[in-house]
Amino acid sequence: MKEKVFRFKRFSVANDRAPMKVGTDGVLLGAWCTCRGARRVLDVGTGTGLIALMVAQRNVTALITGLDIDTEATAEAAANFASSPWASRLTARHGDFLDFTPGNGDPYDLIVSNPPFFTQDVRSPDSRRDLARNASSLPFGPMLGRAATLLAPTGRLALITPVAARDAIQEAAALSSLHVVRLTRVSSVEGRSAKRLLWELSPQRAEMERADLILHNADGSPTPPYASLVAPFYLHL
Repeated sequence: MKEKVFRFKRFSVANDRAPMKVGTDGVLLGAWCTCRGARRVLDVGTGTGLIALMVAQRNVTALITGLDIDTEATAEAAANFASSPWASRLTARHGDFLDFTPGNGDPYDLIVSNPPFFTQDVRSPDSRRDLARNASSLPFGPMLGRAATLLAPTGRLALITPVAARDAIQEAAALSSLHVVRLTRVSSVEGRSAKRLLWELSPQRAEMERADLILHNADGSPTPPYASLVAPFYLHL
């Protein structure tokens, strides 16, 4: 989805530099995921730290780790964390999620990720961008399997994926003993089919909450539900 210049209302990301461009997917997930009451949160593929920072703004007590396989991304996230009002609760770590082990071994109440989703041979000239965006670096099956071992019994895994990934996520969830407890279909414009799915999965079975979210009216203006969801994070929407 379209990228926009993004600033937090309470603090500018990397505020000694130009505002960063972020995809709508990350902003949606950071605003939508259920983080109330979560004590320990892991942001997988944190990149610049956007989602981790959004969770920190929404949950004033959570301890949040941003994990990334790319060393430069980890360094950028660490810089953004350090310059934020929530620096004491944010940690950036470099590593592969499939091999990741928490320092103290405690489970996570929330694992959140905007995972790579290109599954075909789509390559960009930028190898770092390709690593971040290609699903071969973090396949859904192993990802959900690892998440299941790190979640607390009532914890949640929150993801955003293309609609085309529905079957792969559902199959991986079944193999990992995770249950879909919340699912929102996202359409970019009124009248168009959904392009993204927002997921929450949990080891604990619960009745699934289903919803639809339309981002823009036909005239391009944000819909009230979308504006309400992301307004706390934009200076101008």
